[in-house]
Amino acid sequence: METLLLLFPQFSYMPPKEEAYFKMFGPVGLQTPKMKDDSSRQKDKERKSRLSLFLTKSGSHENVSPSKKTATTPSNISTEAALQWSDSFEELLKHSDGVETFSQFLRTEFSEENIEFWLACEEYKTIDSETKLLSKAKYIYTVFVESEAPKEINIDYHTKTAIKNSMAKPTKSCFEAAQMKVYSLMKKDSYPRFLQSDIYLRLTRRKGPGATMFRRRSRSCVFNDRGEATTEPSAW
Repeated sequence: METLLLLFPQFSYMPPKEEAYFKMFGPVGLQTPKMKDDSSRQKDKERKSRLSLFLTKSGSHENVSPSKKTATTPSNISTEAALQWSDSFEELLKHSDGVETFSQFLRTEFSEENIEFWLACEEYKTIDSETKLLSKAKYIYTVFVESEAPKEINIDYHTKTAIKNSMAKPTKSCFEAAQMKVYSLMKKDSYPRFLQSDIYLRLTRRKGPGATMFRRRSRSCVFNDRGEATTEPSAW
């Protein structure tokens, strides 16, 4: 107490309650800056933690709900148009609505990077400017190809290495091998599941809310006058 009084002569006399508080907690004026400093550091930690979590989520497909990523299927797509998409995967990609609907389906499977990479490559092949070609090539490589890319596609090591080596002087065909592999994967794996998905079946009115249900024809068993069982066609 004597030491404190030497440091703080203004407290040479205090009422008993204040003196007891002073002995227990020390001068409030000294603690306030420290408390504020600790609080500031804690807020900084929380802010950095939230930023780290945001960057982690935005850079990967993990911890993302399919329902949040999937947009509502456009209601202006006709049944006839949607039915054409089942003719072939090539036919599906000819229609902008088909590509968009297929992209929505891929988002539910966390594989939308495949169609996005394919579309980026299609656009890349139309570029004539060497400057724009280089810029677009680096973009595609950074976003879809290099290891730990935010939308990394699933291609083999040799194909990935060949693309990496071509980045110094990219050509219009430098992504061609990777694009063909991704195209084949979508056609053989994703496309058949898309045709059986609720997203597509609702458009073709074969399943889903408000869809017209048709009862198939069957045969009913009847008995004639002699008690013999016969069958006759009957529509349900």
